[in-house]
Amino acid sequence: MPFRTITPAQARDRLRDAPTDFVLLDCREPEEWALASVPGTLNLAMPDIPKRHGELDKSKEIAVLCHHGNRSAVVAAFLDRQGFPRTASVGGGIDLWSRTLDKSIPTY
Repeated sequence: MPFRTITPAQARDRLRDAPTDFVLLDCREPEEWALASVPGTLNLAMPDIPKRHGELDKSKEIAVLCHHGNRSAVVAAFLDRQGFPRTASVGGGIDLWSRTLDKSIPTY
């Protein structure tokens, strides 16, 4: 099954309700992640994913987060092709998350 898109609220709820079965993978650069991030995320920059995706657990649901949703869609599609069966992209990215769910996370 190809990756799907989920909302920031769905990702927040999964992170809260199933923290041992869910990974919120932030694929932004470390500098971006340091500027604005969701607690509990795993930061693995997009350029590093092809060589490091083996570090991820294929049995877990993985939702990929970026700034607006473009990079996360590319990463989610890549992970899907690599055999990660429960992959999603967080539509709207950290920007939508910070504007709608947690205004304490800076926008940039």
